[in-house]
Amino acid sequence: MQQTYAIIGLGRFGSSLLEALIEANQEVMAIDKDPERVEDYMEIATHAVIADAQEEEALVELDLTSFDHVVVCIGHNQQASILTTILLKDLGVHNVIAKAENKLHARVLDKVGADQVVRPETEMALRLAEQLMSPNLLSFINLGDEYALGEIKVANLRFTNKTIAELDVRQKYGLTIVVIKSQGKVTVLPGPDTMIEIGDTITVVGTHKNVQRFEETIDNVK
Repeated sequence: MQQTYAIIGLGRFGSSLLEALIEANQEVMAIDKDPERVEDYMEIATHAVIADAQEEEALVELDLTSFDHVVVCIGHNQQASILTTILLKDLGVHNVIAKAENKLHARVLDKVGADQVVRPETEMALRLAEQLMSPNLLSFINLGDEYALGEIKVANLRFTNKTIAELDVRQKYGLTIVVIKSQGKVTVLPGPDTMIEIGDTITVVGTHKNVQRFEETIDNVK
């Protein structure tokens, strides 16, 4: 499903996000006050505009209320990041996602109305730490409110050649299996009769504690 995005700030995070969205065939407007940065993305973004996001008139002219998502990726200038977020919400932008540099910056962005606040460096560090400590945990995504999504490789014979119903991970571990990847085939929301095989990758959702406990069980019991 194609959606519309406006990315304000073309630093490392903003430009990487832009390229990923364009690669996924999304419609993206790139915005930065630096003409050289905008020039770099003229032929990549759907639209590329030179504008100072701290000026309300400039934001109005860009018609950002018509976009599905507006992402504030302004770098180390926290004042500019906060002011831009305030202006966007005052204009009625539906979904404002703002990048924070630290905990205090994140708290302020949340207070001024950002719909979602992200701290990419911190989140990547946490995900790397989880993967280093848990070798079968291929990815770990924090969903907030103590819940997480974990992608785990099944390397434990005790968990293979059994159906989801037989494993009963919901009752035993408080988790729900939402995706199974088996020999290149992806099954979303697998039924209770779906078989788990050695080498499969399963995606589970539950509390951080339960995801970690389940991964440790798979890793330690042969």
